[in-house]
Amino acid sequence: MTKDNRTVIVTGGSRGIGKAIAQAFVDNGDFVAILGRNGEKAQETAEELGNAKGYSVDVTDSDSIKDFFKNLEAERGGADVLVNNAGMQYISAVEEFPEEKWDQVIDTILKGSFLMTKHALPYMQDQEYGRIITISSGHGRRPDKFKSAYVAAKFAQLGFTKTVAMENAQKGITANSILPGATNTSLIQNQLADLAERDGSSEQEALETHILGAQWMKQLIEPEEIGATAVFLASDGAAKITGEDLGITGGES
Repeated sequence: MTKDNRTVIVTGGSRGIGKAIAQAFVDNGDFVAILGRNGEKAQETAEELGNAKGYSVDVTDSDSIKDFFKNLEAERGGADVLVNNAGMQYISAVEEFPEEKWDQVIDTILKGSFLMTKHALPYMQDQEYGRIITISSGHGRRPDKFKSAYVAAKFAQLGFTKTVAMENAQKGITANSILPGATNTSLIQNQLADLAERDGSSEQEALETHILGAQWMKQLIEPEEIGATAVFLASDGAAKITGEDLGITGGES
């Protein structure tokens, strides 16, 4: 049964997809801990949403995460739902990809998911209840040019999440991945100029070629659609769904 007054953690929850997920859980009656590198921005978002609080957390740093969970335990008693959403993007051909940018992308997306899950699991195991939802990407199963680090991290998130699901399948904990397609956020908008410049095309052409080219509906996904899916995966109706990859892509080949 779904717990009352659940504590939901959303990493990268200050804007875009993360903010929409946080809003969906607040609307569902849950308390949401919004995590971001910029604690002030996270708190501003929390105050905007209502039943939420912002925390300054670096998901690539174990000490930062440990401090957060100590505070959360004192304030809320632990964690019920974890949404691994923090991410970043860098566009470059493989032979030109800066090593420090590769490390930054991999650490934020993959190591961040590992560390947050690692430290959330003991609370969930003790109470024999937990929902772990990892926001991967359509690029977790479909590559794209100039996004090697992002694609590698998103593919890896799926294997990691399935392993977590298998290890905890009899402990009241589910773990699933959501694979959004191109979503109407600043992450996509900020890519278009770089992609257009690289191709010598317009931003609209870059959108159609690189972002929506393989998509059947030819429409960007709205962040609220991802939020609704996350709430479903944390519901009683999804209690037997674990180790799955759920695409919200508008159709992709």
